[in-house]
Amino acid sequence: MNFTVANLIDQLPAQEQLSLSTLEKALGLGSPSEQQQLRIALTALVRVGVLQETDQGISRVEDEDLIEARLRCSSKGFCFALREDGGEDIYIRDNQLNHAWNGDRVLVRITREGGRRRSPEGGVQCILERNTTSLLAQVEQHNERLLAVPLDDRLLTNIELPSTDSQYLKPADEAVVEVRVDRYPVGQLPSQGHVARSLAVNAGPEADLDLLITKHGLRERPAAPRATLKSPESKDREDLTALPTFLLQPWSSADAPILPAVSLESSETGHKLWVHAPAVAERLGFAGALDLHLRDQAEALCLGRKWIPLLPANLTKAAAFKAGSAEAALSVVLELSPEGDLQHYRFCRSTIKPDGLVDAKALTALAERKPKARTTPAALKALKDQLPLLEQLIALAEVLRQKRLASGSIDLDLAMPAIEGLGDLAVPEPDESRQGWLVQLDPATEPAGLLRELVLPAHRALGRHLCALELPAIYAVNPAPEAEALNDVAKAALALEIPLELSADGNATAQELAQAFAGSDRCRVLQQQLRDPLKPVSFSAEAGANALAGETTALAPWCCPGLHYADLWNQHVLSLLLSEGKDRPSVRHKTRVDIAGDSSHGLIDWPLLPPSQIQPLEEGRSIALLHRLNGRCRFTADLQADALAMAQARQAEPLVGQTLTGVISGVQSYGFFVEVPPSQVEGLVHVSSLKDDWYEYRSRQNRLVGRKNRRSYMLGDAVEVTIQKVDVLRHQIDLAVVLPEGYEEYTPDGAEQDGPDESGDGELNGGEE
Repeated sequence: MNFTVANLIDQLPAQEQLSLSTLEKALGLGSPSEQQQLRIALTALVRVGVLQETDQGISRVEDEDLIEARLRCSSKGFCFALREDGGEDIYIRDNQLNHAWNGDRVLVRITREGGRRRSPEGGVQCILERNTTSLLAQVEQHNERLLAVPLDDRLLTNIELPSTDSQYLKPADEAVVEVRVDRYPVGQLPSQGHVARSLAVNAGPEADLDLLITKHGLRERPAAPRATLKSPESKDREDLTALPTFLLQPWSSADAPILPAVSLESSETGHKLWVHAPAVAERLGFAGALDLHLRDQAEALCLGRKWIPLLPANLTKAAAFKAGSAEAALSVVLELSPEGDLQHYRFCRSTIKPDGLVDAKALTALAERKPKARTTPAALKALKDQLPLLEQLIALAEVLRQKRLASGSIDLDLAMPAIEGLGDLAVPEPDESRQGWLVQLDPATEPAGLLRELVLPAHRALGRHLCALELPAIYAVNPAPEAEALNDVAKAALALEIPLELSADGNATAQELAQAFAGSDRCRVLQQQLRDPLKPVSFSAEAGANALAGETTALAPWCCPGLHYADLWNQHVLSLLLSEGKDRPSVRHKTRVDIAGDSSHGLIDWPLLPPSQIQPLEEGRSIALLHRLNGRCRFTADLQADALAMAQARQAEPLVGQTLTGVISGVQSYGFFVEVPPSQVEGLVHVSSLKDDWYEYRSRQNRLVGRKNRRSYMLGDAVEVTIQKVDVLRHQIDLAVVLPEGYEEYTPDGAEQDGPDESGDGELNGGEE
């Protein structure tokens, strides 16, 4: 089919009926065969109770027990449905998956309510959208059946292959294949596919990149449609070319996304910070072919030393800022108090002329320069006249950082390891919109850290402005973590004898935990535990708090349109407001309102934009678009995690057989995980390899304890391990603990040590203390 069930349902407005012909038009179905496929899909969805059809048209069934979610499965067979509305995850037993696979978007019906420490249970009622259309696998012969066994063991299935694909039967260490799914499992019929091509396993960095791209379905990414770019209007553009302006560049790749520029002026009450975003939205038509293509792609993708850009090359070239060249921009001036409070702001269309580029070398040279030095380092010569201003920007960024942290934002010292092949992947994006915490960065030495603190207030300003004017923005929301989840982390810390000062109500806050962990010798592993309760950022049509930025009202990203489509959408809205917005009810009124600034709030009681301009925005900001943007954020996070895991595994390969000292980063009933330097790769010590004793799992203390010798393995402990095996394709590292000399293998009377409790939430042959 040329549409998914999700596409179909997303076209149906809530509590409204749509005629069949209107639905066919909305889905772009013109041929009789496509229309027949739609009829088959509608019949099936009516039978399963998802849709209803009458003489007046087709509509959704309002059923509160049907919950939209995305499946997350583990290699052990445990599956959870992660709700799109942010509610509690739903446990799905394998017999209730109904052929759904990991990553699929599904409708789930709850069959059993959750308890205090038990997740609710449910079953998949309908598969809305398949996540896997192709996959990496190895070809195996099982009796008379030729099967593709997925490398991703979270896909709890095998794919039947035609006998002609037997040519791809090779040893596991020689090659893997790309398999295209031809038929998903239906009823008693298994899934079927065919081998598209073979890929090399150990053929160098380019081959590894090919594996990564193929695994995530990026090899045949659709090309951007041809489009004639518009020239930004010169009328009513503020000339800011005389304003000293800096370009901050954290990345080194030539194809890295374009980023905003910044300027600073001092005022009687504090600072005037200018943030200038590349004027991308002014160069392409809203809802045109190119804009729709960018909505579908949604994100620029970093693969290490290479990017898959969001914007086509001609648009990037046209909109990018260049030192010494006058360029069109969308700008905001932020009036900040000496304490970093945002007091007033005003947006404008502008022309800027950047004076120079500030990269990591320049900031490092400035930080290392002696205060009274007479010479200027080579890295700073191009910025010699602007150095005092740059120092003021750095000082302001630190004030804003402290203000953000005091407002509830969380910085964690969990930067990516220093692996040469990671390239730009090791440098966080300025807005880091995918997670509920920020990598700890020093604004004085790291361009990404400096740009981050200056851009977040600009996003905060637009969020508040569009919310106050009731314009259809896309907001980035980030709710505070749940108290119960934070308390579980606090209990783990207390079991490790970490001193904590709790709030008056007895609950731990994320800020208190982060502060306590920062001074601990187990800082890294405790911060890793703290990551889990911090909820990721999501895009929403409703304004809301963003704990990541320390914002309580609204946050609308717009400064990085080369990174995220959500920024480009909000640029569309801002550009339309500045060029077409009505600043008075009618021409008969003499008094105008400055709709570009916060002074207009509460003064406007007329439509800012005519229906012909506002309606396409309201219709375009659909549930389907928000699902797409949030889904692509998750996809990008998974892609980057895979890129890091592969780089770490490659670093660990030469260390097989060596003994290293690592740190225990996680403890479960089936063993414990150890982070091993220098790449911080994480491997598993399986409990069955601990031959010196019978080990009991004590979940409240995050430790395994020997029944006889009382030896314990606890979160944060240093431990000597030997790297036994590295599986680069599956990112799995097998470790073994170096046991003391002269140990005796322990076997209880009449019993052997059991295998792991793979759920990870029970204990192994022993109770908790």
